[in-house]
Amino acid sequence: MTEAVRSDIHIDVRDLTLAYGSFVVQQNLDFQIKHGEVFVIMGGSGCGKSTVLKSMIGLKSPARGDVYYEREAFWSASEERRKALMHKFGVMFQQGALWSSMTLAENVALPLTQYTKLSEEEIEDVCALKLALVGLAGFEAFYPNEISGGMRKRAALARAMALDPEVLYFDEPGAGLDPLSAKLQDDLVLELRDSLGSTVVIVTHELQSIFAIADNCVFLDPDTKTQLATGSPKELRDHSDIFAVRNFLSRGTLPAEGQSSPEPVA
Repeated sequence: MTEAVRSDIHIDVRDLTLAYGSFVVQQNLDFQIKHGEVFVIMGGSGCGKSTVLKSMIGLKSPARGDVYYEREAFWSASEERRKALMHKFGVMFQQGALWSSMTLAENVALPLTQYTKLSEEEIEDVCALKLALVGLAGFEAFYPNEISGGMRKRAALARAMALDPEVLYFDEPGAGLDPLSAKLQDDLVLELRDSLGSTVVIVTHELQSIFAIADNCVFLDPDTKTQLATGSPKELRDHSDIFAVRNFLSRGTLPAEGQSSPEPVA
C-alpha cells in the first residue's frame, strides 16, 4: 500500500488473530477502514464479529497482530497511550447497556464527568444536545425502563457521542428492533456520520441495514476462522468469487454450487 493511500486509512487491522486459550476465534485478519466510512463487520452467528470489535476497542488483546489508528499501533502502545486512544472511541454495546438506576441525561453525562473538566451546567447542556440529536429532546429525566427498546438504543447512541469521538462503534445496533425502528436508526447513523465526520464501524448480520448504510465491509467465516472477502456489500453480493459470501448476502437463496437454478413454474 502506497503512502498516499495509507494516509486515507483511519483504522488498519493487520495480521490479527484472536483466541481464548487454545481456541482460535479468528485468524490472519487484514482489512482497512477509511476516514468517514461506514464499515460493517459481518458474518453468520458465532463467527467472532463481536470479539473482533472488542479487540478494536481495547477489551480483548490479540494473540497476534495489532490494530493501527492513523498508523499508530494500539496494542503495542503503553497502557497510558491506549487509554488516550480509547477516549477517541464512542461505543454502543448490544442492548444499549444503559445504567438502569440513572436517567438518560445521567447516562450521557457519565463519560463527560469522568473524562472532562466541564462544569455541571456545561455537562447538562451537552447532554441535552446529544439527546436532541438522536430525537430524544425532553426525555432527559426518563429512566431506561420508562422508554421503548428503540429509544434506549438511541439514548445509548447519545452516550456514545458524548465525547465527540473520532470513531463510533456499534455492536448489533438493529437487534430486537422492528423494521421501522431499524430503518430510522440506519438513517440516524448516516446523519450523525455526515454531521460529526466520524468513522463508523458496525457489527451486524442484518442485511437490510448492511445494504442501506455500509460503504465497505469484511466477511468473517466461522469454518475457516478468517476473513473471506472485503469490499462493497453490493459488489460482493453480485461479483464475489466465493459462494459463501454471495449466498450470505443473498439471504441463502442461491442454489448450491454445482446445481442449476430451479425452472420457473409456468
